[in-house]
Amino acid sequence: MSSPPRTTLDDPSRAPAPGRLSTLDRFLPVWIGAAMAAGLLLGRLVPGLGGALSAVEVDGVSLPIALGLLVMMYPVLAKVRYDRLDAVTGDKRLLFSSLFLNWVIGPALMFALAWTLLPDLSAYRTGLIVVGLARCIAMVIIWNDLACGDREAAAVLVALNSVFQVIAFAALGWFYLSVLPGWLGLEQAGIDASPWDIARSVLLFLGVPLLAGFLSRRLGERSRGREWYEGTFLPRVGPWALYGLLFTIVVLFALQGDAITSKPLDVARIALPLLAYFAVMWGGGFALGAAIGLGYERTTTLAFTAAGNNFELAIAVAIATFGAVSGQALAGVVGPLIEVPVLVGLVYVSLALRRWFRPPTVSGPTPEPPPRSTSA
Repeated sequence: MSSPPRTTLDDPSRAPAPGRLSTLDRFLPVWIGAAMAAGLLLGRLVPGLGGALSAVEVDGVSLPIALGLLVMMYPVLAKVRYDRLDAVTGDKRLLFSSLFLNWVIGPALMFALAWTLLPDLSAYRTGLIVVGLARCIAMVIIWNDLACGDREAAAVLVALNSVFQVIAFAALGWFYLSVLPGWLGLEQAGIDASPWDIARSVLLFLGVPLLAGFLSRRLGERSRGREWYEGTFLPRVGPWALYGLLFTIVVLFALQGDAITSKPLDVARIALPLLAYFAVMWGGGFALGAAIGLGYERTTTLAFTAAGNNFELAIAVAIATFGAVSGQALAGVVGPLIEVPVLVGLVYVSLALRRWFRPPTVSGPTPEPPPRSTSA
């Protein structure tokens, strides 16, 4: 039986030069663009498809989206060296920088952009502020891996974001939608987001694949050894990360294909602050990581974890509070429409900047580099 196609998700030694990328990776923007277009066309041309997909859910969680995200995240989390996480948790510069960018700068920046660029569209503005509050715990794993970021650091940072998301999301939503606008004499709003709803999202979209990845490595290495696990098992499951990503994109865009294609001007208005947000957050994270000497891999991880957002949570909160056909829900759906191609582009920007970095300087012992795969 022929082996599955290899991508940069299979081998941490993959080179950034476009000419040396695999066929799958070289045309990654094409595959993602095709998945987005397919989802939009399916949602627009197939009557009732969006409603049918929306109906396949349990307790407000879309099962097709959950399936795609779990398939997408498992291979990458199975590659994490869990015995090296202490080298990440000891890097206080990385942890505090991530918390500052995600929970201070990110929400404040989205609030400012939403009010500056959408002063006359209150529903879309509120939806974008909710997006800014939902820090990424899912797709960032993929973008970080494609850009050759630090897998162990990504695992720690998304776990840290998850804890803060459960604790701080509802409080920050109250502050940025009600308290701060009241202080500034602006229109006020509110959200319906209980800590349990947020914790459930975290447990499903991060907890399940994280536990599966940990158990895979633990049991696989114990039964067959690390050489077999990293040289045989991981290359076999690696391509499923890309397959899960493409499936998730198709389903996500099919759910809202009609709404997006029927309101192109509204989508363009929503896209403008999102583009500014992703550029500033990624660029600021990358510049900060480089300035404090994190090295390429952790700088990349810091930038992508700062720029990404948990669109699953943002859409769920918008629908629960304002309704499935509300402007707030549409703003949440436009989030990944803009985020996916922008962050794919930033993967290539990150790889192009890799040559300017010296070896990282970290607090505590320098982690051992991952083994270089030589299998075909």
